[in-house]
This record gives sequence, C-alpha cells and structure tokens, in this order.
Amino acid sequence: MLTAKCQLLSSRQRELIENAIGPAPWYWKTFPPVESNSGQRFEWRYHGEQGELPYLVTLGLAQEPHTPRLALNTYCRAFRLPPKLFGIWCPEPRTLRLLCFDPDQLKAFSFVDIVGWFKQSTERVYSATEPLAEFEVSSTLPEGVHKVEVPEAFRALDELMLLTSYPARTRDDAACAIYMLYPQAGLVDVVPQKWFTPNQYDVGRQWISRVARDPDSHRILGEAVRVGNFELTEDGKQVQSWLSRAE
Repeated sequence: MLTAKCQLLSSRQRELIENAIGPAPWYWKTFPPVESNSGQRFEWRYHGEQGELPYLVTLGLAQEPHTPRLALNTYCRAFRLPPKLFGIWCPEPRTLRLLCFDPDQLKAFSFVDIVGWFKQSTERVYSATEPLAEFEVSSTLPEGVHKVEVPEAFRALDELMLLTSYPARTRDDAACAIYMLYPQAGLVDVVPQKWFTPNQYDVGRQWISRVARDPDSHRILGEAVRVGNFELTEDGKQVQSWLSRAE
C-alpha cells in the first residue's frame, strides 16, 4: 500500500508540473484559455520555427484564426486574471513586466504589421490596444519580502510565481530566483534557488522553466530543462526531492 501511495503521489505531482504555465514558444499549449465578458472565445496559436513569423505565439478569436489580436515574443507567459481578464508577464532587462488585458478591447491587426518587427525590437509583446494596466518589478531585488505597487486590475490574484535569472556574484550563488508575488497584499517574496548555481549546472543550457504550488502540501514543484522535475523544501530554496531526472 505504501508503494502504491508513493506512485499515486508522484503521478499527481507530475500532472501539476505538466499543467504549469511555461514560457513561449516552447510551452504555449499550457497558456490558459481566454473567454471575454461578452462570451467571445479566443485561442492561442503557434506559428512554427520557419517562415516569416518564427517562434511567434498569437492570440485571436476562435472564428478568426488568421487575424491576430496579440502577439508574444519568446519568454512571455499568459495567466488568468479573474473574472474575465488575462495577464502577460515577461522578463525585461533588470525587471519583470506584467500587463493586464481585457480581451473584449483587443483590436485586430495584420501579420504584415509584425513581420520582422520582433526580430528588430526588444519588445516582447505586440498589441494594437493599450493594456488595461501594467507594472514592473525589479529583477535584482535582494532575498526577502518587499512592498510593490500593484494596480487594482491584478488584485484578484492571490499568488503568482515568477521565474527570473538572478545575479550570481560567485559560481556558488543562486543563478535563478522565484518571485512570489502577492497582488492583494502588494508584496513580493524573492526566493533564490540556492541549489541552482553555476558550479552545479550549465546555466543557460539548463534552466528552470516552470513552477507550481502543490495545493495539498503547499510545497513548490517545478521543472528544470535538461535536469528533471523537483519538489522544493518548505522554505522554497533547496530541492527536497527529485520526482524525475533527465536522461
């Protein structure tokens, strides 16, 4: 019975990780579905590795597959914002940028508008519509809890976990951190991943791609590319156990 319980627990944890949202374009299928207040349904689409729009992910109405209303460059992630809004977060130089959109307000644009645009631009999000709200959080904050100004549109979220590279001063310092953002409280808890150091890993080729909170244990689970799936310790800074290892 103990073995079966462990296998069941491991299977449940893997499912949580597989459903966790990862960055575009590699994890675009994990992006949440978008439905507007007016009942319109939107779908995410990936445009492949070749052609004029390589690695691009777009959002458009389900009935208008060739008419984009939002375009995302690499490393963007989408998330739900109750009741009928959605958000995008992405890394920028020295900051994490968060944007909120009302899908009913998204204006259509042509693919011609963005062909080559992302290649020449440092922007990660293209829209013909201004976001409903946006803010930034410094990605160089020290370990610990910090106050942040969070726009009202984001405050329906209890928690949002952001992953970012972290300035490792030595090869034994953390090269990645989880930013535990609590919009309702206006707080962010910076949690360096002290197990993920340049001495232990090939940072860049190996990277932490996504994390999720286990609702039963409240521990953080995650996936590290070319490393494996893991469960973190209670403080979220070290690996408690490996659920699977990369071959």
